[in-house]
Amino acid sequence: MATSCPTPGGGREINPAADGDAPQNAPQNAPQGKTILVFADPMCSWCWGFAPVLEEIADAAKGTAHLELVMGGLRTGAREPWNAGMRDDIAGHWRHVHKQTGQPFDFSRFDDHGFVYDTLPACRAVVATRAGAPGHTPEREIAYLTAVQKAFYAGGRDVTKNIVLADIAEQEGYPRDAFLALLENPQTLRRTTHDFEKTRTYGVGGFPAVLCVENGQYGFLTLGYRPFAALAPLLDEWLAA
Repeated sequence: MATSCPTPGGGREINPAADGDAPQNAPQNAPQGKTILVFADPMCSWCWGFAPVLEEIADAAKGTAHLELVMGGLRTGAREPWNAGMRDDIAGHWRHVHKQTGQPFDFSRFDDHGFVYDTLPACRAVVATRAGAPGHTPEREIAYLTAVQKAFYAGGRDVTKNIVLADIAEQEGYPRDAFLALLENPQTLRRTTHDFEKTRTYGVGGFPAVLCVENGQYGFLTLGYRPFAALAPLLDEWLAA
């Protein structure tokens, strides 16, 4: 059973290579070649659990399909600090993800009662990598996403702060000051909003979600966390078709 961080909207699981699953018509501007769309949010705990799986998907697809990250906007625009109930609920999710995936978590983050759980800054930072340095590749974008996830979940850092996001970018080889300027650039926010709109357009109802798109049609490889071993046969069949 796939497990995900829920988000507003619909979405159903469709195995792209399974007999009897009718592919869905993609939006008019969808890519025509083999493309893997990965919908995620840096502050979605199941996406952190999925990080090693995403790396394996990227490795499997290299040279055969283009891979594109789409930021989902799990919880954007929050202004109030999380309350005790929200902290308890999220801590429960973290324990569940750790138990199922083995990914590390630093629970000291819950000692900060003034923390505002707004995922927009981290989403915006991932989008900024697309213009943050010459030679952008999906692999570099995935590496930055993973670094932000690791800093938040395993390191207890506040990735809602631009200064922290810029520090992480510098560690990943981006010019720090230029990256900080990108974070504050209105064009970066517009591009991030476009990612959120794309998430809704494809009817994604939870994160992580992986879609296989080809020739104007698409199907879900998974809607929610699954280990790579469960996805590999379907992915390999689709890539080879």
